[in-house]
Amino acid sequence: MKKPRTNKRINKQTKKLTGELTGELSKKPPYHFSHGKRTWSRKFTDAFLGLRQSVHQQSSYHVHFTAAIAVLGMAWLLGNFDTVRWSLLVLCIAMVIAGEMFNTAIETLARAITQTYNPVIGRALDIASGAVLVLSFGAAVVGLILFFEAIWKKFGSLL
Repeated sequence: MKKPRTNKRINKQTKKLTGELTGELSKKPPYHFSHGKRTWSRKFTDAFLGLRQSVHQQSSYHVHFTAAIAVLGMAWLLGNFDTVRWSLLVLCIAMVIAGEMFNTAIETLARAITQTYNPVIGRALDIASGAVLVLSFGAAVVGLILFFEAIWKKFGSLL
């Protein structure tokens, strides 16, 4: 039987969110669950809070953001990307980051359910990680196609 993977910082955050650290649930939960209607302002506030929490919770965002900046910088330096190419690059970057956010949400829910190893939850987490891997590979292939053609157009006459 495998030992559970633990991260002390994340476990502390999970305990704080569930109220186990302080011994009581906070009076104002971090997420607003209500049966009434939320304003658009509140919806955007919650969405940005979720983005912030997921970026701080996972170190893989640093890799994704670094790769995104490098790809966008290379596209800008090549100078021959049209609006369709730029749109495809931005769409691929957004899809990978959104996939990573779904993976983070599933991991957070898994931690809220149990802190001990559960093989079914482990499989679900592996599947979610695999989905991010598929998105990343797909984005890389699209990037290679776009950059190969752009590099060929720019430097093909030199060969």
